Amino acid sequence: MRIAEISSPEIRPSNHDPLSHILSHIESSIKELECYSPETPLPDSLSSDLRIALIQLSQLAPFPNSVKLQIWKLSYRLWNACVDNSNAAGVKSSSHKLSESHAKLRQVSADLLFLAGEVAGVPSPAFKSALFFYKTGLIWHDLRKFDLANNCFEKATDLTSKTETNGKSESEERKLLLDLNIARSRTAWEISDRNLAITLLNRAKNVLFGIAENYKTLANQYLMFGKSILSNNEVSGANEAVKLMNEAFDLSEKGLRIVKGTEETLALKELRSKTLRFVSASHLQRDEFESVLKCVKILRDGGGDQHPSLSVLAMKAWLGLGRYGEAEKELRGMVVDKGIPEGVWVSAVESYFQAAGAAAAETVKGLFLGLLGRCHVSAGAAIRVVNKVVGDSGGGEGPRVRAKVVAELVSDERVVALFAGGAAAKERTAMHALLWNCAAELFRSKDYEASAEMFENSMLYVPYDIENRILRAKGFRVLCLCHLGLSQLDRAQEYINEAEKLEPNIACAFLKFKIYLQKNELNKAIAQMQAMSTCPDFSLDFLSLSAHEAVACRALSVAVASLSHLLNFYSVGKPMPMTEVMVLRTLVTVLMQEPDNESDILKYMKRAHARLSELGPDSFLGKGEVGRREWNWFAVNLWNIGARTGKENKYELCAEFFRLASEFFSIKVDGEVEGNNVMVCKSLILTVSAMIADEKQRNATLLDTEVKQAIELLDRAGKILSLISAGTRSGDDQITAVGSNFFFVYTWTSYDLHSRLSDVGSQQLLLIKSFASSKFCNPMYLLQLGVSASQGPRSNPEVATFSLNTCLSSLLASPLPDYQCVALVLRKLISVVAIHKGNTDDDVVYGAYKQAYRIMVGLKEGEYPIEEGKWLAMTAWNRAALPVRLGHVESAKRWMDIGLELAGKVPGMQTYRSCMEDFVAGFEKKFHAHDKPENRSLVVT
Repeated sequence: MRIAEISSPEIRPSNHDPLSHILSHIESSIKELECYSPETPLPDSLSSDLRIALIQLSQLAPFPNSVKLQIWKLSYRLWNACVDNSNAAGVKSSSHKLSESHAKLRQVSADLLFLAGEVAGVPSPAFKSALFFYKTGLIWHDLRKFDLANNCFEKATDLTSKTETNGKSESEERKLLLDLNIARSRTAWEISDRNLAITLLNRAKNVLFGIAENYKTLANQYLMFGKSILSNNEVSGANEAVKLMNEAFDLSEKGLRIVKGTEETLALKELRSKTLRFVSASHLQRDEFESVLKCVKILRDGGGDQHPSLSVLAMKAWLGLGRYGEAEKELRGMVVDKGIPEGVWVSAVESYFQAAGAAAAETVKGLFLGLLGRCHVSAGAAIRVVNKVVGDSGGGEGPRVRAKVVAELVSDERVVALFAGGAAAKERTAMHALLWNCAAELFRSKDYEASAEMFENSMLYVPYDIENRILRAKGFRVLCLCHLGLSQLDRAQEYINEAEKLEPNIACAFLKFKIYLQKNELNKAIAQMQAMSTCPDFSLDFLSLSAHEAVACRALSVAVASLSHLLNFYSVGKPMPMTEVMVLRTLVTVLMQEPDNESDILKYMKRAHARLSELGPDSFLGKGEVGRREWNWFAVNLWNIGARTGKENKYELCAEFFRLASEFFSIKVDGEVEGNNVMVCKSLILTVSAMIADEKQRNATLLDTEVKQAIELLDRAGKILSLISAGTRSGDDQITAVGSNFFFVYTWTSYDLHSRLSDVGSQQLLLIKSFASSKFCNPMYLLQLGVSASQGPRSNPEVATFSLNTCLSSLLASPLPDYQCVALVLRKLISVVAIHKGNTDDDVVYGAYKQAYRIMVGLKEGEYPIEEGKWLAMTAWNRAALPVRLGHVESAKRWMDIGLELAGKVPGMQTYRSCMEDFVAGFEKKFHAHDKPENRSLVVT
């Protein structure tokens, strides 16, 4: 009997009866719901009003049977209205999900039924009320309101526990008892109360009532919980998963013992097999490979199960045991079996390859090609297989072997055909990207041969159309790079020519430049470098990169041309990839790597100085420490090259380099004179010295303008020397830094240049006197100056005499005079006086000899050089010859006496001295007898 068919006395509403008022309000709300459009969401106000009415109604309990019956009818009416609304909404959209407002209305309906309690004439009222709570709980569970769902299930459980159920109970009521336990278990599982969930499932075993369908339902739930644990990949939960699946397996077995229908039997067998397969998977998760194989054997032998997963499980178990042969057999069996889905096969291939590694690459290729012959394979499957075979890009032989297998696989016509057409455009792009990335990794590891093969295969997946023209050009360019790495220059040139046809750009131009470099076709390389600037996407970075490549190939002329071309783009305010000073420095560095480039080096050094003067030190060199380093580099290298060219007797270049060095050393960096006075002075002195050396080397004469220019340079140096020789402590340090050699060279070159001007004798003497009085003068310098002044067409006897006399005084002032030098100075001094004074000033010459005698007095035998002593004695004696002939007795007597005196101080002249004495005696005798003097020679030989 239906609830609506039970008669009840009519209860008329009364304004003074609150019960009737509440019931009327509930009924009006239900009517409103019945009229509500299913297309519009249910308002929360409707459930709120009904909930308030329910609370008010509960305060008026207990109720008479007639009121209970009316509440029952209202509850069913509300429930049916909710069902109608959800059904209508479900027709509009199959994906419709009940809203929370709908669940609240169902909850009110269940609570109304629970409030009414038992009603006379209604069979099993508790089970009907429990059914409402159960179904409402299911809705709350779907909405993931697990606390509300659990409350509903617990109320339903309480309601059913008050009524005993036996075998004679209706099947719907028996089914409810089982469903309640399973529903409560599922909710407990969701709120992570696993112990309660398992307990509730165990309780459900008591309400199976020997029905096979119930066994199947409960077994399914055990299996679901086991699968849930297994999917978490938790090793610790694997044991629990196996326990749950064993429960499912036992329930399936028990259900098969009592089942009667064929369909139910098949369903239970399928569930048993499914459960055993998951048990096998759980064993695999715990690396219990033997147990996996046992499960597979049971499934295959006992029930003839041929599920695709069995082959995968068996293969993975064999792999785990390291028995790759058996694993390969399973994999090959899967290729033959047309019932195995593509996804399962590809997954198995991935597992096999992951375990077997590169050694399995050839096998995988053969299996995949075999699969192509068996059935239709998707492009996506090919991508997955290729991706797995490619693997990581680490070092060693593994990646190379894999790459070779992949190259053979993807170049197969059948595989390429999978990616043909517009439908496979996305997969084709993915395959191209996969192969490209693999090739790029091989290229980075410098395996250019394998990389080139992979890049070529990637181009099989680029359509020949206008849209992909740029991508094809990119492929040709990278193939050019690969063959460049293999030094296959002709093939590289073929590829870059093809790329240039498709997309002419700076990258193509630069690669052609690299090819010319490696072919050592330097003129073509230079022409190609210059042509780069005409490319629409030209960047100045490519010129500096060209120079770098040229240096790496030792094509220094190309590097110089590239950097020189780059210099043409520099102008004020224009952004550049590198500073101009850096380009010039690099250019000079390149030129210095080969000999005989001094002229070009000088040209760019002069350009650097001109740009420095134009832009200023801060703008050209840079500020702070950077600027100081750049300044120092140019100045020091100019000095070093000047010194080297001087040693190589390239005096003209030497003078240019030292002159430019003086300019750099005098530059102010950061407002301070970083180039010190010492280096400026040295550079100026060496410049003039090199000019004079070049003059002698060319056997030419400096022009007057050149002489004046050189004198100006020396004047600058002289001013610096004057400051240095001021006598301060810092001046002493600078004197040490300059070195006495430079002071002498300065004096010597100044003397030489001034000697070329007219009326400069006095000025030369002042210059020598100034040097002689300086702190850095020494006797040897004076000797050299004296000798120089005494020789040549521009000799200056006054300077020579002063220099030699000063030198002699300095030597004699020494505690241990060097008599070898003293003798040399005396000889030079006597020669100068004799030549330039002649007989006009005989006393001066005689004084020189007399001075020599006084020096020799008191010396030990041999201390004064013997040969020099003999020379003095004999030349003094011989000077008496002319006076003897002329009858100048006194003069002759004076020279003969000094000759005798000198001979007496020289060892080994005893014989000479005896002859001299005899001659003097005879001369005096004959002089008194008025002999003619011309009858006897006085010369001693």
